[in-house]
Amino acid sequence: MRFTRRWLTVAGIAMGCLTSIANAQTTEPSGASEVPGLIVAPSDASVHDTATRFADQARTRGMTVFARVDHRQAAMSRSMALLPNEVVIFGDPKSGTPLMQCAPTAGIDLPMKALVWQDNAGQTWLGYNDPAWIAERHGAGDCDSVEALQRAVQELVDATLTEE
Repeated sequence: MRFTRRWLTVAGIAMGCLTSIANAQTTEPSGASEVPGLIVAPSDASVHDTATRFADQARTRGMTVFARVDHRQAAMSRSMALLPNEVVIFGDPKSGTPLMQCAPTAGIDLPMKALVWQDNAGQTWLGYNDPAWIAERHGAGDCDSVEALQRAVQELVDATLTEE
């Protein structure tokens, strides 16, 4: 009986260690999978460089970069600490307008936004709301324009991350 308990204890500890190692090697930041509609990808560059590359790639594709919001700088201006965290607000009426024609309330989620942040382990992440999730949120899941918008944003992200 004692041997069986020890064996189960050792097996339990081993499984816990393996689970911890597997979780540490995940390709998704902690908690990101719990955010509905958020698509994330790791970046090998800094937050600032990734956001700059993303904005440059958006402009190259004829999109408008409406703003960049540096949350860390804003926090620091109030003597608060925050890891690097920037939002790039971007879009193109050619791809956003058709979604709003399907569901005018989608305008609250447009133009699109990309969030670039650093996690506690020092990894940079690039995330954005899936256009299909936005459409579904506004009752326009069957809108024909969603796939083109998804493709355009994914190509933009891919170009940003391969530029590294």
